[in-house]
Amino acid sequence: MSVFKACLLFLLFSSVTANAAYNVMSFGARSDGNTDCTEAFLKAWSSACSSVSPSTIYVPKGRWLIKNAAVFRGLCKSKIVIQIDGTLVAPSDYRVLGSSGNWLLFIQVSGLSVFGGTIDGQGSGLWACRNAGKSCPEGARSITFNYANNVVISGLTSINSQSMHIVVNGCNNVVIKGVNIVAPEQSPNTDGIHVQRSTGVTILDTSIKTGDDCVSIGPGARNLWIERVGCGPGHGISIGSLARDLNEDGVQNVTVKDTIFTGTQNGLRIKSWARPSNGFVKGILYQKILMKNVNNPIIIDQKYCPDNNCPHQSSGIKISGVTYQNIHGTSSSEVGVKFDCSPSNPCRGITLNDVMLTFLNKPAQSSCVNAGGTSSGLVLTGGRCL
Repeated sequence: MSVFKACLLFLLFSSVTANAAYNVMSFGARSDGNTDCTEAFLKAWSSACSSVSPSTIYVPKGRWLIKNAAVFRGLCKSKIVIQIDGTLVAPSDYRVLGSSGNWLLFIQVSGLSVFGGTIDGQGSGLWACRNAGKSCPEGARSITFNYANNVVISGLTSINSQSMHIVVNGCNNVVIKGVNIVAPEQSPNTDGIHVQRSTGVTILDTSIKTGDDCVSIGPGARNLWIERVGCGPGHGISIGSLARDLNEDGVQNVTVKDTIFTGTQNGLRIKSWARPSNGFVKGILYQKILMKNVNNPIIIDQKYCPDNNCPHQSSGIKISGVTYQNIHGTSSSEVGVKFDCSPSNPCRGITLNDVMLTFLNKPAQSSCVNAGGTSSGLVLTGGRCL
């Protein structure tokens, strides 16, 4: 980790000493798991937000039902710590929150720290609806940060979200550390952490087991640092999908290092639709990665089309400066490295350095279409194409 990021972590964690304390029970919350505590939590937030001195919102042990979508708004007068010792529970009936988009939403906050606790999205009903092919609501993301600055999320456990677990959108300087995310492998669209239109997001020492991407990286993500993450089951760490829109912001300066993928559908993936777009991906470093029985350990897919309903055009996303360094492990498919880039915008500056992937105790194969770059050091893949 860079000196800058180490200093950022120190400043964030050393600045959360609170003077005022607000226990949610003082506002009428009850920890029986059946009493709706939404209003009590919002009242506690309002008191903390209006405090001129730093404050703490305390959630004791127990199960706290947040039945309705809760929006915690800034701009607050001082920094706020939310200390959770219990479990926040969504309603078991997915239809209550299913069309809300977000369950716990923090918007335009600055200097917020969330420590400990568990949030339970109780998403199984919605997953069953989707897996049965019925007409279902979109589902609620468990916890979302919109247009927030200087946020710390530490020690939080998120289980069984209806949709994405943690969303960081339009934010600056966010640290996610020591987080545990769990959902069944067959739970649809339950991305662990989704980052878009945000700068300076750091994800450290985190375990993600879910039914979709462990980390999904959308347009406008810049200066993203991911380190010491355990991913699996899930769909890997994905940049994209991109090229949904013609005018789309790019993804730049992303580092993923010291990360382990176990039994995932993908490992390190960049994906875009085959559509015109002004977007780009550049300055990406994947370093010191271990693959354990991963189906697509390294993949760039610029013909992404999950529902086979695509315009059959060429992706406008320009991919350049992507480095894979010290990538070891096993592939569960014959092709361990696959670059399927755009014919109109070929991938440029792809670097493979010390990449050793095996399939059934033999070198995994590689496949490159419309991709240019170099390989150096020991690169153990059959049919090398760079």
